[in-house]
Amino acid sequence: MGIDDADTAFQVVINEQDQYSIWFADRAVPAGWTADGPTGSKEECLKHIERVWTDMRPRSVRERSV
Repeated sequence: MGIDDADTAFQVVINEQDQYSIWFADRAVPAGWTADGPTGSKEECLKHIERVWTDMRPRSVRERSV
């Protein structure tokens, strides 16, 4: 299992600032992050993030801009 291994499953995760990442599906989600979205291949997870994460500014910055 490795980050570039085609057989590795990932989970989409999000933090309190609405920033997305991927995490190994067979590991506990790290502190400060929550599972949010599909579990699947690295490519599937990154495609999901590309679709949903349209404003990459942290939530705190977006809220100050309003």
